[in-house]
Amino acid sequence: MNEVFLAGCGLACALGKDIPSALRMLQAGGVAPQSLSVGPALAWPYFAIPDPQPDWYARARHLCQQVVMESSANNRNIPLFIASCSLNIGAFEDGTAPEEDCLQFSEMLTEWLAWQGPVYWISTACTSSSNAILAALSCLRNGHAQEALVLGVELINRYTCAGFGAMQLLDTRRPRPLAADRAGLVLGEAVAALRLSCETSPWRICGGANVVDGCDPAGARAEAVSQMCQRALADGGANADDIDLIKLQAAGSPGNDPIELEGLREIFPQLPSLISFKAEIGHTLGASGAAELALLTACIDQRIWPAARYATDPAFNAGFAPRLPAVRYLMSNILGFGGGHATVILEHRS
Repeated sequence: MNEVFLAGCGLACALGKDIPSALRMLQAGGVAPQSLSVGPALAWPYFAIPDPQPDWYARARHLCQQVVMESSANNRNIPLFIASCSLNIGAFEDGTAPEEDCLQFSEMLTEWLAWQGPVYWISTACTSSSNAILAALSCLRNGHAQEALVLGVELINRYTCAGFGAMQLLDTRRPRPLAADRAGLVLGEAVAALRLSCETSPWRICGGANVVDGCDPAGARAEAVSQMCQRALADGGANADDIDLIKLQAAGSPGNDPIELEGLREIFPQLPSLISFKAEIGHTLGASGAAELALLTACIDQRIWPAARYATDPAFNAGFAPRLPAVRYLMSNILGFGGGHATVILEHRS
């Protein structure tokens, strides 16, 4: 099989509209979530991209074009893997969306990018862009292409936020993953582009896995987390003790945070260094796999690390790495609705 590398990244998130801006803001202490009104006298914290354009489609087009340009995806004839949960629901809320189905929105997005290559839309809830990475990895490994682009798109809308709120899954203030007083997640928006290539770069995508366990459609299961890790390590040709850093899902859920750690400890009796970005950019749903991986690799490359703002629950006997660890192999987890448990393993070749 061909080796596959992460050749370029683009990211727009609450920290900034590009990776350098996001890193500067992260180094300065990050940003607090804004307030998103979802109904009369009802609002939830929300991590929004700092781009105030009033027209939903103009804003979406600008952000998608910008992150693709930042990733240096200049070849428009390669496969494109679009990952999204909410698509253009925000435009329907604003009354600017024509009558169209999901396929038509994907076609609109490809027109914005003047894309000529094959296009795939992947929507598996929160694991969407992680599964898009795995699909693109398979495509390149098996020689179907030499380069591919993964585009995670999750943009602001009230419908999704209201739905999570109705399920009592949202926190009323900044999320606190792994904290004793964690009270739920906070949503956010992100657009992220990952350019995968068979040409050598410092970041090799070793492998990954997606495990679907529907026993708890709205939550994670420790058994599935363990199975996900086992399959990913086997796929990537790595051992558990090779992993130096795990980017957790850890969104601040009272139930899912401990379940993720429980599942990891079945594979990693001594946990590696840990990090989560949900307190920095929120849970960006279908874009989170791509967005958090873009941010994580940029942090390691530029040696910038988020500062700890609170103590983690002592009952976990686990905390976030206070400083950038030495990293050769990392694992990046995303867990989501529908029983999705997905992870990707990368090797950093200095």
